[in-house]
Amino acid sequence: MAELFSPPWDDATNPDRTEIVFEHRNKAYGAYLLRKGYNKTTATALVISVAVFTLAICTPVILRMIKSADIDKIDRTTEVTVELKEPPPLDKNEPPPPPPPPPPPTIETVKFTPPVVVDREVEEEQPPPQEKLSDTNVGVVTQEGEEGATELPTEPVVDPDEGKVFTYVEEMPTFPGGEGEFYGYLKKNIKYPPMARENGIQGKVYISFVVDKDGNIKDVKMARGIGGGCDEEALRVIKNMPSWKPGKQNGRSVAVSYTVPVNFTLQ
Repeated sequence: MAELFSPPWDDATNPDRTEIVFEHRNKAYGAYLLRKGYNKTTATALVISVAVFTLAICTPVILRMIKSADIDKIDRTTEVTVELKEPPPLDKNEPPPPPPPPPPPTIETVKFTPPVVVDREVEEEQPPPQEKLSDTNVGVVTQEGEEGATELPTEPVVDPDEGKVFTYVEEMPTFPGGEGEFYGYLKKNIKYPPMARENGIQGKVYISFVVDKDGNIKDVKMARGIGGGCDEEALRVIKNMPSWKPGKQNGRSVAVSYTVPVNFTLQ
């Protein structure tokens, strides 16, 4: 190592020897610069190599230490004490909540025992007399009823199609008087917009709407228009239509979506 920083005289990289060799020569030539800076360049390269080698050896150790520190931080449990405030005092002037509704009254019923065929003798339970069955409800158990309770409570019937809008049903909605009266209504009430007439605009405007279960016209919207005021005129006439005969599905009136074309033709 000492010879690297201070090479002997017989070494070509010795600084004193280099000065003597290039004393009367062109020192700007590359050989002079290479010999003069050789020792410094070699020492720098050695230091960098040792540093890189040391870093390569220590990197796995450093990574394991960092990972271990992260695991310790995750596993560490922190206890936090939360102090809850006392609930606000009750207002004595505030009325108490209403009591829950009372249960339905107990209905007097007579147990009905269906016949069962078995291969052994059983103790027969005597059926109630016919007079008792005519005056009392039939149930799965025999129980005494409360005074004034004569009928079992019935659950309200819920329409499964409530709120549903159909596209096709067994019986489609109809305009009063039929399809001919519907197109007659359109022809009588639609006024050709002046802007569309001046610009030669013509074609079909498609309007969608819903005929609810009562036959009323709702949710009137333009499905496809042609402009020039024709769209607004078709919407106006459809919204002012009289009530239709509602559509039916499974014998019940339901809401049905409908789309009709309104034709604008210049003559």
